[in-house]
Amino acid sequence: MNAPTTVAELEDRLSEPTPGVIETMRTLRGDVMFLGVAGKMGPTLARMAKRASDLAGIQRRVIGVSRFSDPGQAAALHAHGIETIRCDLLDESSVAQLPEAENIVYCAAMKFGSTGNESLTWAMNTWLPSLVCRKFPRSRIVAFSTGNVYGLVPVSSGGSVETDTPQPIGEYAMSCLGRERMFEHFSRTFGIPVVLLRLNYACELRYGVLVDLARKIWTGQPVNLGMGCFNCLWQGDANAMTLQSLALTTAPPAVLNLTGPELLRVRDVAEELGRRLNRPVTFTGAEGATALLNNARSALMRFGPPRVPAAELLEWVASWVKHFGPDLGKPTHFESRDGRF
Repeated sequence: MNAPTTVAELEDRLSEPTPGVIETMRTLRGDVMFLGVAGKMGPTLARMAKRASDLAGIQRRVIGVSRFSDPGQAAALHAHGIETIRCDLLDESSVAQLPEAENIVYCAAMKFGSTGNESLTWAMNTWLPSLVCRKFPRSRIVAFSTGNVYGLVPVSSGGSVETDTPQPIGEYAMSCLGRERMFEHFSRTFGIPVVLLRLNYACELRYGVLVDLARKIWTGQPVNLGMGCFNCLWQGDANAMTLQSLALTTAPPAVLNLTGPELLRVRDVAEELGRRLNRPVTFTGAEGATALLNNARSALMRFGPPRVPAAELLEWVASWVKHFGPDLGKPTHFESRDGRF
């Protein structure tokens, strides 16, 4: 598969539905609403839902909800047939006025800038889910969580599995576990069918761990080896798995890890990126025996392997950076071991 070379081509590729997504949209009843649609994944996730519904011959409303501080985001979604609603999700009266939807994809979260802004982090990540559940007690909900709730595990373990006891490090990860507990509480109380998706890390050509590493190498900055290993997943595959998870909701909630099958060493990836970028690579720090790692065997057994494996994604990222493709300006800070973002 050839690498995308323009933003339009990239976003088209990220929103291209798989046969599994088309079938899910064919059998799914009702409209689909994306809360917090204007983030990193939301726009292409909503576009994939709309494209899959159209290909399945199903007429439904696909609705994106956000503050839309950038009006261009709403216009771009409208251009692809997605309805938009401006809403401050922390305003209880505004949430109460949202239309009903049988299917909710919960994308709202706060990570970047959470250190120093802890109260807003807890409000977004823990209080807001309770508000959403009270508003949509008769909907099914797919909610993004994060692999950060597990904490660090031995590299030799192969990564955390869904039955592991969460041991979050830092207030961001703690607040994300709080998000899960709120969805769990209201799922048990109201019978809301829910899936909690523990994702790390979605990667496209403008954002993700591979982009972080490539940008550092391209600009001559040292690569930190403190978090010596990681997982990642092409965002188009993460989108597809997310939408297919609408068919997996249960009460009490199901939990599903989302990531790629590969355990990637930062040193190996950086050296390969250096070769492709024709740049020298320097390192700082030392590789530890533990890392933030996810084992997504369950999801991969359900949905199949990623369409874009890590080796191909690495090639695409290197080419994008080398040819001055834009980025979102949001480093993942994946190297953080103390939970501060």
